[in-house]
Amino acid sequence: MSTKKAVIQITDLTKVYQMGQTEVHALAGVSFDVKENEYIAIMGPSGSGKSTLMNMIGCLDTPSTGDYFLNGNNVSHMDDAELAEVRNREIGFVFQTFNLLPRTSCLANAELPLIYSGMKSSERKERAREVLTRVGLGDRVDHKPNELSGGQRQRVAIARALVNHPSIILADEPTGNLDTKTGEEIMMLFEELYRQGNTIIVVTHEQEIADHARRIVRLRDGLIESDLPVENPVLAGEEVVV
Repeated sequence: MSTKKAVIQITDLTKVYQMGQTEVHALAGVSFDVKENEYIAIMGPSGSGKSTLMNMIGCLDTPSTGDYFLNGNNVSHMDDAELAEVRNREIGFVFQTFNLLPRTSCLANAELPLIYSGMKSSERKERAREVLTRVGLGDRVDHKPNELSGGQRQRVAIARALVNHPSIILADEPTGNLDTKTGEEIMMLFEELYRQGNTIIVVTHEQEIADHARRIVRLRDGLIESDLPVENPVLAGEEVVV
């Protein structure tokens, strides 16, 4: 039995949106836990609730009912300012479209979360250099995003996600704007981060990407349809023995 603590505890989470006269039940009672150093993929067809669930996990939105504990703190009913603080401290985001500042260097992009946390400049830059080196961009710290390939831009985004030593890395379709080979390289990087002890949640509609994880949670109609381990996780096209 695993002795690792639960980073995420979600119980009976619902989300109802009012669309004119119609109520849309995006989540209809979702419950699951995520332990330290798990690697999970969340899947589901359009309208299944996976984007809504991602927004809940990322503290970008709050549920209509239910509880979401992140590292023991109930974030379900926090206000916007409290959620922003939790997001910056606990969650490293990786987006499909990279979301980099185009006119600033890789170093400046990577250190951005540390500015919001109030860290002094010299410490920010040192830590940003460390994470850029960790993702293979130690020789690109002064380059701007338009001087990089798509894969390198996503590596900058991953460095930015890592810089605050977050509790979870939350990746939304992280290979969606990349060619197949570059996407495999990014998934190899996620594998390395997982093996180094990071907790990773990937939201994807691609089975090939989900198969890199160790557990797949499938949603349908706002409910968990299945929650199963990946029997043969894939790393860069090869099976990984775990």
